Amino acid sequence: MAPSVTLAMNTKALELKAKGVDVFAFGVGEPDFEPPAHVLDAAKRAIDAGCSKYTAVTGIPALKEAICDFTEKSRGWRPTPQNVCVSVGAKHTLFNLALALYEPGDEVIIPKPYWVSYPEQVRLAGATPVLVDTREDQGWKLPPESLKRALTPRTKAIVLCSPSNPTGAAYTEEETKALLDVVRSHDCWLIVDEIYAELVYDGFRFASAAKLAPDLRDRLIVVDGVSKTFAMTGWRIGWALAPAPLIKALDVIQGQSTTNPTAVAQHAAIAALRGSMDDFARIRTMFQKRRDAMVAGLSSVPGIKCRKPEGAFYAFADCRGLLGLDWNGKPLATDEDIAYWLLEKAHVAAVPGGGFGAPGYVRFSYAASEERIAAGIAAIRRAVEASQPAGRQAVAPA
Repeated sequence: MAPSVTLAMNTKALELKAKGVDVFAFGVGEPDFEPPAHVLDAAKRAIDAGCSKYTAVTGIPALKEAICDFTEKSRGWRPTPQNVCVSVGAKHTLFNLALALYEPGDEVIIPKPYWVSYPEQVRLAGATPVLVDTREDQGWKLPPESLKRALTPRTKAIVLCSPSNPTGAAYTEEETKALLDVVRSHDCWLIVDEIYAELVYDGFRFASAAKLAPDLRDRLIVVDGVSKTFAMTGWRIGWALAPAPLIKALDVIQGQSTTNPTAVAQHAAIAALRGSMDDFARIRTMFQKRRDAMVAGLSSVPGIKCRKPEGAFYAFADCRGLLGLDWNGKPLATDEDIAYWLLEKAHVAAVPGGGFGAPGYVRFSYAASEERIAAGIAAIRRAVEASQPAGRQAVAPA
């Protein structure tokens, strides 16, 4: 397994911050604000009420009911509590699914660019990730014909993420339906990561695959959680919505590993899911403005091109125009070089695209204030303008 490049960059950024350096944190994807007050109040009440014991392995009944209600309200279809397994974050959910479903000889189709953990979890289970190329000029979306070509008798599952980490690309209802038609031709599982589903912009309408294809729900899995929508990354509450037999398998796996998600965090998640979403329109508008500022800012820097994403809070920038710039006497040769150069010269933490299967690109999170984004872009521009191609001597002004 390869280590998480996202967490590696975050570690480097934290080391600099510990030394007193003002680092622009465009690396790890987490909102820069706290969860809603009613979520924090619910956690305090749970502590005062003595919620410090084991719970049911796959989550308390009240949380499962809240998840079902929230799914119906936000995604337009309703699972039952028997279809819910709550885990220690969506990453843990995906990990448990890998252990439950994959084995040596299996293939799992994953579009590129991909979130860094998808292929590594497949490998950990002994299966083989089949990484399928997508194109930026096609919106970083998997074409149905590419999916059809990738399917084999060994295909156990397909993993889709919409909106995507790292590209922010989101599938329209028509695009999702076209992929579902291909899935119907096979007997594999379809895993859809919808953790960013609420974070879509410019009037984009998200359509859940489970709503569009009720006939596939016996082999369709939705992964979701409270981390992104409610700024609860550290609370570690995610879940799978899946057929009941698979939920039973996840119960066994989780029961032999972590047991239940943290008791207090489960009560906080109930408050998040049942609370008012009135303020979320403001949050979505805020993220849209941040996206526009990040994309426009990056695109204004010589050597960087950046597509405007439909959702999530990442700008996936083509930084190949920076290759060859001097870095302490050597040319920038890879996107990893670029990321570490940005951290050293501009104090900007971002994540190299190679870890996402897209060499030459860099992922910038815009889960930061517009002021911090503007200042970070200015620092990048200064670093680029102060650099020369490797081997070229800077010319002193006359």
